[in-house]
Amino acid sequence: MDNDEFWQLIDTARAAATPGLPVEQALVDVLAGLPEQEIFRFEDRFVRLHDALYRWDVWAAAYLIGGGCSDDSFMDFRAGVISEGRTWYEKVLAEPDAIAEHPAAAGEDPFDAEGVFFNEAVNYAAAHAFERRTGDRSAFYPAYDLHRTEQGLERPADPEAGMGEEFDFDDDAEMERRLPRLAARYLLD
Repeated sequence: MDNDEFWQLIDTARAAATPGLPVEQALVDVLAGLPEQEIFRFEDRFVRLHDALYRWDVWAAAYLIGGGCSDDSFMDFRAGVISEGRTWYEKVLAEPDAIAEHPAAAGEDPFDAEGVFFNEAVNYAAAHAFERRTGDRSAFYPAYDLHRTEQGLERPADPEAGMGEEFDFDDDAEMERRLPRLAARYLLD
C-alpha cells in the first residue's frame, strides 16, 4: 500500500466519522471491508508513518499539549496525528509547532487538542478490523508477524537513532525557543 492509498483510507474514515462514530471506530469499519492482506499493508504503512514521528521535537509538542507525556502516551499522540489526516501529519512532521494552528489547539480551550491528538485506539484499528473479519481476537499479531516475515519487513534496530537532538521538556525557555506557538498556548504561569 502506498501513501496515497493509506491516506485515502484515513480520509474515508474521517468522512464517515460522526459524534456517535469516532474516527477510530470509522477506521475499523473501513479496514474491516478490506481483504486481510490489505489490512496488513495498511498496518505496514501505519507503522512506517508512526515511526517517522518518533522524534524529540514531536514528543515535546505532545508534552506541551498533554501537560506531560509518557512513552505510551507518545505512541497514542502519534496515532492521533495520523488520524487527523495527511495534511496535519505532514505539517507536524515538517514542524511540530504547527499543531498550534489546529482548530482544537487554536480554539477557546487549547486543551481540547489533548482529546484530539492522544488517540490510543487508532494504534489498534488494523487489529480490530482483522478480528472483525476473522472472529479471532488473538490471530492478528501472529498473522501480521508472518506477513512481515514473508515480506522481509524489519523495524529499525534502534528506534532512537533518528530522534534528533534531545532536550529538556521541563525547561520553559528551551520549549519557548523550539516550539514558540505551542509554548505560548500551553505553558501556564
